[in-house]
Amino acid sequence: MKARSDELQIFVCVIECGSISAAAEQVGQTPSAVSRTLSRLEAKLDTTLINRTTRRMDLTEEGRYFFEQAKLILDQMDQLEERLSSRQQTPSGRLRINAASPFMLHAIVPYIDEFRRLYPDIQLELNSNDLIIDLLEQSTDIAIRIGTLADSTLHARSLGCSPLLIVASPAYLKQHGTPQQVADLRQHTLLGFTQNEGLNQWPLRYVHGDRWPITPAISASSGETVRHLALEGQGIACLSHFMTIDDIRAGRLKVLLGEFNSGYRQPINAVYYRNSQLALRIQCFLDFIQSKLAAYASADFKG
Repeated sequence: MKARSDELQIFVCVIECGSISAAAEQVGQTPSAVSRTLSRLEAKLDTTLINRTTRRMDLTEEGRYFFEQAKLILDQMDQLEERLSSRQQTPSGRLRINAASPFMLHAIVPYIDEFRRLYPDIQLELNSNDLIIDLLEQSTDIAIRIGTLADSTLHARSLGCSPLLIVASPAYLKQHGTPQQVADLRQHTLLGFTQNEGLNQWPLRYVHGDRWPITPAISASSGETVRHLALEGQGIACLSHFMTIDDIRAGRLKVLLGEFNSGYRQPINAVYYRNSQLALRIQCFLDFIQSKLAAYASADFKG
């Protein structure tokens, strides 16, 4: 016999509640009924999931693995039910989105007209912040975060990734020359970041690795400020493809040292609290913006 979804739900509930009696109250059953469900599940799996005594419960190694997998399965089932239900509904209401200024300006704002035509009943509220925010304090439904996520209790969804490119304006290169090797950067004015030191590790292969550490001559807290400094010919910068693609196509910026680029791509994630009332409009926006970001993953590094 195979395990059923209701058995998985009760097993997960017992672990999350910390006791059979608390789980029984949560699911509206008697403690003895919950205990029988656990025993039946263990019998089906032919393994012990929980070591139970009168005072405590401890997950076995198999139980810990089964618990994590069961949570994933139940979450996928919830998402499937939401999506099937959403086919009969029209997304509407206020959707509050927070993102760093460069991402907001270059990867969201250009597509707002199309999004509004697809979902006219969603009222968008767009907020920019270059620092990590508290979603509850800022009344935010979705926050877009660039880079590796720290551990969080929030739900996260990958929207794709964006390469980091070494760029400079034609005016800067005409005046100072074009670096041909990674070591040539030592002779140039480099533009970097004040807030995140990881952004001052450029994705370039050299004899000691594939992350070239720089000491910026000019630092800024915002990627958009660094971009404008590069456009004004103030130096060489390392910036995300999503915020430089138009400049590169128009010839305002040139890609440098493409053959030395390590190929690192910045993860782009949406983080949000799970809320059934917001799930439909959140899902619509995430699906939409993910489709727009797909092109960045296949960017060419060559100058």
